[in-house]
Amino acid sequence: MRQGYPATSIDEGGTAWYNVVRGAHETVAREGSLIQVRGGRWRPWIAVLVYLLPLLFLGLFFFYPLVEIFRLSLAPQGALDLSPFRRLLSDPYYGRLLGFTTGQALASTLLTLLVGMPAAYAFAHYDFRGKAVLRALTTIPFVLPTMVVAAAFTALLGPQGHLNRGLLAILDLLGLRGQIQGPPLQLQQTLALVLIAHVFYNAAIIVRVVGGFWANLDPRVEEAARVLGAGHWRTFREVTLPLLLPSIVAASLLVFLFCFTSFGVILVLGGPGLATIEVEIYYQAVPLFNLPVAAALSIGQMAFTYAIMAFYTRIQAKASVPLNLRPSEATQKRPATLGSRLIVWSSVGGLLVFLLAPLLALVDRSLSLEGPYTLRYYQALMTNPTQSFFFVPPAEAIRNSLLVASTTVALSLTIGLISAYLLTSPSAPLRSILDPLFMLPLGTSAVTLGFGYIVALGTPPLNLRTSLLLLPLAHTLVAFPFVVRSLLPALRGMNPHWREAAGVLGASPLRVIREIDLPIVARALLVGAVFAFTVSMGEFGATLLIARPRFPTMPVVIYRLLGGQGALNQGQGLAMSTLLMIVCAVGFVLIERFRVGEIGEF
Repeated sequence: MRQGYPATSIDEGGTAWYNVVRGAHETVAREGSLIQVRGGRWRPWIAVLVYLLPLLFLGLFFFYPLVEIFRLSLAPQGALDLSPFRRLLSDPYYGRLLGFTTGQALASTLLTLLVGMPAAYAFAHYDFRGKAVLRALTTIPFVLPTMVVAAAFTALLGPQGHLNRGLLAILDLLGLRGQIQGPPLQLQQTLALVLIAHVFYNAAIIVRVVGGFWANLDPRVEEAARVLGAGHWRTFREVTLPLLLPSIVAASLLVFLFCFTSFGVILVLGGPGLATIEVEIYYQAVPLFNLPVAAALSIGQMAFTYAIMAFYTRIQAKASVPLNLRPSEATQKRPATLGSRLIVWSSVGGLLVFLLAPLLALVDRSLSLEGPYTLRYYQALMTNPTQSFFFVPPAEAIRNSLLVASTTVALSLTIGLISAYLLTSPSAPLRSILDPLFMLPLGTSAVTLGFGYIVALGTPPLNLRTSLLLLPLAHTLVAFPFVVRSLLPALRGMNPHWREAAGVLGASPLRVIREIDLPIVARALLVGAVFAFTVSMGEFGATLLIARPRFPTMPVVIYRLLGGQGALNQGQGLAMSTLLMIVCAVGFVLIERFRVGEIGEF
């Protein structure tokens, strides 16, 4: 059989279908272009206009605001002032800042690998009851706003948290309570708490990226190594690990990037003694209003982010799993032995305890803030106890978030689908540049981007400062990269000969997309839609800067309530946080229901 024609073409579709595909391939190779055979000519200018949409979107709503804020900061009188960059290079403080930012990101990445790899192995190799729901639960922290995570860790590890109360009860039983001054466990505003929170956020990346790739590796490769005399450890070291390395590096780079650009975790849980580049951008831009230094820091961070993303996307392309490799059903088995059951429940169960303990503590605190269990804080979400004209009931914030998230899904699917097709087109120029470019918004300072929106989108022809469309546009910048990453594995794994055969049989390009592509990528598209929805529901950084006071979203209201005084505000904030967690949980259960096997980066 010729290389490039998978065995499944004969096994599943029969010899006749294989002959049609092979004949189409030979016809295309002979005549030069599929669109010239029988399917009609796709007008080149239409394809160009369609593929320009993602670039136009990024140009108008990403690069244009950034250029405007950089121009205002670094060239207010028209002449470029490079003194902020010289200050960054000469002041040793910024060298220490870069060192701490890089160091805590590296430490967070290593800890995340240690926590996530055992669970990735269990999810990849075993099929057990409740697997889809458990994997969905591990992903909830990934999209929660910082304020929710801070409230969750405070409920669990704070001075009056569940863990400290439990330790005090144990000390009472042992008669040692009098020897302890204050809470036994004091982790508030420490580097240890920051690292724990970063692992809490990013463990799902290791589970999904590495575990998804691991699940599709052909087990016969390892079996052959054992037949030749290699033990389990040598087989893993010399066979499995080299195959896994691209996915491990790709996942590690992604975790490192998220930790390197961390803002809310450092600001809320780290305290004033700890600062990353992102936090320094906030301090320079907001309290000090030193926009030139903030802009210089942002440019340096963006350059570093683009380099990381370029490396990441190249590694990810090597780690993409074609859909015609071994399916997960053929590589996974039931944990029948005691040892396999111990592996599953120790790795998966341990990860779930680590991830769900803060969230369950938050739910418990929302029901028992003042002692006895009650639903009064949930009921209060529907009321306006202060009768203030400027007060927005949290129930309206839920409606606002749903409206913004729905619009974000529509925009993200449109931009993300076109971007994914552009990146998988064999004739697309500059793909190695465009792939990391489409992910660049994930590593850009929300503070800088928010200021850019305020500066650039307040005058014609893009006078959107007071428009309700501004929030969905900002959320789409964060969400559409997830749509692209969900679609790319399915599109890259699609056999190109299916399109060629359809074209030879007379199908137009639109019909090929409708009847060949969409049925194959439909589930991946739905996964991207759910990711866009949940990411929009939890987006906080940019929203806090550009949201209209009378149109806040759930994370903004949570921030206001948890920052307010009194038990009622605190209780409502905790109740709203719980509702947001439920929305995220439902979204990721849907992802597990409709995902294409183990395919997908997230």
